[in-house]
Amino acid sequence: MFDIQAELKKLPEDPGVYIMKNESDEVIYVGKAKILKNRVRQYFQHNSNHSPKVKTMVSHIDHFEYIVTGSEVEALILENSLIKKYSPRYNILLKDDKTYPYIKVTTNEMFPRVFMTRKHLKDKARYFGPFTSGLTVKENIELINKIWKLRRCSKVFPRDIGKERPCLNYHIGLCNAPCNGLISEERYNNMIDGIINFLSGKTDGIIAELKEKMMRASEDLEFEKAAEYRDTIENVKTLNEKQIIENMHTNDRDVIAFAKGDEGEYVIQVFFIRGGRITGREHFMLEDCRYMTDSAVLSEFTQQFYSGTPFIPKEIMLQCDIDDHDIISQWLSEQKGQRVNILIPQKGERKRLVDMARQNAHITLDKFGAEMKREQDRTKGALGEIQSALGTDTELNRIESYDISNTQGFESVASMVVFENGRPKRSDYRKFKIKSVVGANDYASMYEVITRRFTRYINEKNNIGKKAGFDRLPDMLFIDGGKGQITAVEQALADLNINVAVCGMIKDDRHRTRGIIYNGKEITLPYSSEGFKLLTRIQDEVHRFAIEYHRSLRSKKQIHSILDDINGIGSVRRKALMLHFGDIDKIMAADVEELSKVKGMDKKSAQAVYDFFRSKA
Repeated sequence: MFDIQAELKKLPEDPGVYIMKNESDEVIYVGKAKILKNRVRQYFQHNSNHSPKVKTMVSHIDHFEYIVTGSEVEALILENSLIKKYSPRYNILLKDDKTYPYIKVTTNEMFPRVFMTRKHLKDKARYFGPFTSGLTVKENIELINKIWKLRRCSKVFPRDIGKERPCLNYHIGLCNAPCNGLISEERYNNMIDGIINFLSGKTDGIIAELKEKMMRASEDLEFEKAAEYRDTIENVKTLNEKQIIENMHTNDRDVIAFAKGDEGEYVIQVFFIRGGRITGREHFMLEDCRYMTDSAVLSEFTQQFYSGTPFIPKEIMLQCDIDDHDIISQWLSEQKGQRVNILIPQKGERKRLVDMARQNAHITLDKFGAEMKREQDRTKGALGEIQSALGTDTELNRIESYDISNTQGFESVASMVVFENGRPKRSDYRKFKIKSVVGANDYASMYEVITRRFTRYINEKNNIGKKAGFDRLPDMLFIDGGKGQITAVEQALADLNINVAVCGMIKDDRHRTRGIIYNGKEITLPYSSEGFKLLTRIQDEVHRFAIEYHRSLRSKKQIHSILDDINGIGSVRRKALMLHFGDIDKIMAADVEELSKVKGMDKKSAQAVYDFFRSKA
């Protein structure tokens, strides 16, 4: 149970972003704060003069999270990223999907230009930012153009050199006119190098020069010009403001840090930086690490995490060094196909990023550690109860569950859901259309699905055909059904020489989970046990997934009733047949006389139905 008042007392006096969630764990609002403690508390003060919208939002808050940042600027940028990611209902959502501006130096063309852009492309140009103030970016671009007198046109060089006379900017002293060869490419490129140094933060020289001009203007009593130089100096400082979360480096990075609990548990915090921006974060709870060193824990985590992730960044920053550093780095480089650097930052921007991840790991451990531990105990304990009830030594780390859906004469479909360590792994879910079975035959349909799934496994292991994520064997199959379905599955596995244990999930007369069948015996678990609750979740999930798939196909008219294939049987007679018999199998077994008794059916139509199914036999 989330105690809001207790959590409010734990809020830090740091800048950051807070994330409000409702009972369904849906993000309903994302905000930033200079001091998290003060800002978040305001929402829950009864004497606050909140607007009706805020009052409505507060009434739906069930719990909240927060991320500590190094400055208000970082909080602002992270808030923007999270709003774009979650689209919270109580935030103001921009329709144009614009993001913060960059300064672009077109080093990928002759006589480069400098301008503002909101798109970050992989075009070999140099990008600086993003920045929080578009106005400041524009002012500083104007400053660059004034000092270095760059071209602002979109002419293509060398094609357009000498084709036209210099433009107005040249005549008013704001361009060196490379279009007419009035500046050499070498001298122009030297100016670009100076601009890149300036944008990279090496501003001491230009600030000193501007201060000298400001003092000279002041001595000459040109106070307006002196004030202009003063303002320009402030703009240069703003431009050079350090940003941790969104920075000038565009390489993809992961930042990994941890916090260690009193009982030896670890919370590992991972920040994902893509294109210079934090795009997300994950935290993981590791138990039974009391007697392991920090480096050993981080080494184990790094290996497991990157063996299961589809993307490996060029740079991984860690809180401390790991065991087998060089070997793991080599392995990751081979996985990615290019060099992957594992760094343990000691100073500078990288160190601040690691410190931020470590700080958030401690916050997560303090706030969610006990809750995460209870959840992990619940899932691990549930698997242990099921394993004990089955009387097997096989650990149920990966469970695959299957169900068949065929309603009112519509073609069958099947679903496969996966639970790993007691939790659904939705990325591994799969759907099947039944191809070889006519009518509602669950046993034959189950045989087909299992055959197709494990044939794919054999092919992928042998590098045959297209990869589709079937290259792992489950520890056990949980089949929605009784002995008939189990027999069909076991036969399919035997035919393929695949050795995987099979367990059936059975329901009571009210279509609720009752127990399991294993090795020919029905086994019941206490209704209040975590094992029974997990079993119910698995059975409900595989059934839901099958029904959703079936309905989606029906809505798209990708499947149809087998009765639609009979000449002379339209929607009215099809509905009458289903109402009369209630089951497609009974229609298939009926004789002409029985079919003729259906409302709206004549002898000719009854004979057509009878002949159709006999031709399919």
